[in-house]
Amino acid sequence: MVQVIVNAGQNGLEFDRAALSRALADLPPNAPIVILIHGYKYAPGTEGHCPHRTILAERAPRRNWKVISWPRHLGIGGRAEGLVIAFGWNAIGSIWQAYRNAGDAGRALAGLIATLDRSVHMLGHSLGARVALSATAHAPAGRIGRLVLIAGAELRSRARAAMASPAGRLADVLNVTSGENAVFDLMLEAVMGFRGRALGAGLPGLAGWTDLPVDTPATRARLARFGYRIGAPSRKICHWSLYLRPGLFPLYAAVIRGDLPFAWLGEPTHSRAHLLPFAWNTSS
Repeated sequence: MVQVIVNAGQNGLEFDRAALSRALADLPPNAPIVILIHGYKYAPGTEGHCPHRTILAERAPRRNWKVISWPRHLGIGGRAEGLVIAFGWNAIGSIWQAYRNAGDAGRALAGLIATLDRSVHMLGHSLGARVALSATAHAPAGRIGRLVLIAGAELRSRARAAMASPAGRLADVLNVTSGENAVFDLMLEAVMGFRGRALGAGLPGLAGWTDLPVDTPATRARLARFGYRIGAPSRKICHWSLYLRPGLFPLYAAVIRGDLPFAWLGEPTHSRAHLLPFAWNTSS
């Protein structure tokens, strides 16, 4: 598996530039670049909290029920299959600190994306979704391809702003939601002073945006018809089920590779010319 680690440090991005250059030089033109972004309570190099030793590792230890290897379960790697960039940032401390850091990390990541000669795809969990949307808001047009946001810890107003950016207008977003995460959505809304709804409420009608509520039997039945059998919720409250539940990572991999068209996953949206329909201009 071809994987490069990139971290957002205090003085900018930290990574092996030679290793990234070699990986990019060896990558076939149509092979995807996917950036994996962790959420809250992780920080590179911090004992017990390092994402590169747990969920972003190629071989994650199963000492914790919440830890599985995202790269291995995505199955994207190797010269012919694509390049994985494991993106780490400081998400420990208070939720306010982590929320601010996520925005800063996204802006730094956008700087790296601007140096690449092709579009990238991103998968982010929790506050990792905020990182991905922040990167989208600050990236050049055409550099963001497909985003998979799982249990995203961000407000809908920020997501709409990111989708209105030059890169966002050309991006496709899959917003994976579940009622299991409702408590965490409410906690984010409370922390933000109830200034708007979280991504768990969905953004129907926004061009380039597809909501996928995988807790509903109808959604799982539709996915099963396409060959993707998703396990039913096993807990009423869980922030991690959207990457732990059986069948979800093969779905995410298909979306990232472009094997599963967004048109199959949700209801048709408005034309991209109507990026911000009036109904969404006046509500959060």
